[in-house]
Amino acid sequence: MNNSPDSPNALALISVSDKTGIIEFARKLHDFGYGLLSTGGTAEALSEAGLPVTGVAEFTGFPEIMGGRVKTLHPRVHGGLLGRQGEDEAVMEEQDIRRIDMAVINLYPFEKVTGKAGCRFEDAVENIDIGGPAMVRSAAKNFDAVAVVTSPEQYDSVLAQLEECGGKLNRAARHELAVAAFNRVAQYDDAISNYLSSHSETGSGETFPRQANTCFEKMADLRYGENPHQQAAWYRDIHPAQGSLATARQHQGKELSYNNIADADAAWECVRQFNDTACAIIKHANPCGVALSGSTAEAYELAFATDPTSAFGGIIAFNRPLDAVTAGAIIQRQFLEVLIAPAYDDEALELLATKKNVRVLELESGEPVPQQELKRIGSGLLIQTSDLNVLSRDDCRVVSRRPPDEKEWQDLMFAWKVARMVKSNAIVYVAGGRTVGIGAGQMSRVDSARIGRWKAEDAGLPIAGAIMASDAFFPFRDGIDTAAGAGIAAVIQPGGSMRDEEVIAAADENGMAMVFTGVRHFRH
Repeated sequence: MNNSPDSPNALALISVSDKTGIIEFARKLHDFGYGLLSTGGTAEALSEAGLPVTGVAEFTGFPEIMGGRVKTLHPRVHGGLLGRQGEDEAVMEEQDIRRIDMAVINLYPFEKVTGKAGCRFEDAVENIDIGGPAMVRSAAKNFDAVAVVTSPEQYDSVLAQLEECGGKLNRAARHELAVAAFNRVAQYDDAISNYLSSHSETGSGETFPRQANTCFEKMADLRYGENPHQQAAWYRDIHPAQGSLATARQHQGKELSYNNIADADAAWECVRQFNDTACAIIKHANPCGVALSGSTAEAYELAFATDPTSAFGGIIAFNRPLDAVTAGAIIQRQFLEVLIAPAYDDEALELLATKKNVRVLELESGEPVPQQELKRIGSGLLIQTSDLNVLSRDDCRVVSRRPPDEKEWQDLMFAWKVARMVKSNAIVYVAGGRTVGIGAGQMSRVDSARIGRWKAEDAGLPIAGAIMASDAFFPFRDGIDTAAGAGIAAVIQPGGSMRDEEVIAAADENGMAMVFTGVRHFRH
């Protein structure tokens, strides 16, 4: 069989930067009767593998120039990709343009190059592909006649469809490939725009680009949004960070809802910040109980005891693999929506399967990755970096006459991490590595302190001798006086109020230890 571009057989244009699997894929195309047309390094690789291949320069009659920058920008290439069946045959014959039936193209690795630390501006610019996106767009626009393959991940499915359809792809398959192709070009252009918008002509960088472009892929259409009258869908980054909720594996249960996803993210982000075994129970994006202990079962018992009423219908997360003992305790005690852990033993999964509606998620452990957080405001967009501040004792400043003792220091540092996850105004009471009361989302910090105290009393957990964390400074001494009245022994807060001296004096008058962090954790 003659596979040269001048044969009547189908023709595949192959030009790839990522050569993963390309030899095997091209060999299968050759077996299906495709002639192989290729460029530069790809043509060399195919030829070395023993495949008959024609170079683009021979095909167009025009040499590759400018170090390969100009090689496919030619009418014989784009005419072959854009020629419409049943409409352009006459002009193609007149201009000696051969139809190209398949384009196998992936682009210069711009994202990979710019993602490396110390990437030079010149290297970034040199890795901006021109001919590749142009060919991808031409082929994708003409999906009625051309199949466009833009990723090695598509090779197996394309070959399976060729096998099933006698060496051709149906229109539905070509359309799906075209959508993926335009998505890829959009991602590529967004990455270039974001990079160049964040760098001057000298290569100096900025945190936020002058134009913000975002690309996410849809994971699922959701039944509804926060409320049943709202529509919603779930999207994730094109390359999601390991350990983020978007990478979770769901073992069982109903489809995740909008609120499930938001609360599950809050629960997972809470427990993953601890080195010791931790459990967090989340309700309406706020922790209603968080605890550290030597086992998942003990951590769950302590977290649940903080606020048993609010825990009903909550989201429960662990930062350790879940065993059958803990799973059994949970399903016997309470109704829950979502359970999250980095792993489950077989017996635990068997027990959880008896509660078929519980959504069981498994997430790989991984350090939180700094990202830019987005929030739509009308026709605008707020963008900020992630609040991933990690506080150590050395970062804190003891401002009271009495310093915290060792036990208080441990609880202060634990409470500070919990306070980061509580909606502002946030007050967290902690004793012995577990929350005993949480006040969240109030307009007055004093009210949050009162609610946290009331929650503790309602759960039968005395807070005398406990410590208190506040996500922001106390503007007046009344919050400290309220805490002292409840028997709070130590306080951790950012400091920075105009009345800090009054607040410190209140702590000293009541024999309390107080440390300033210099960091605020507002969460709206």
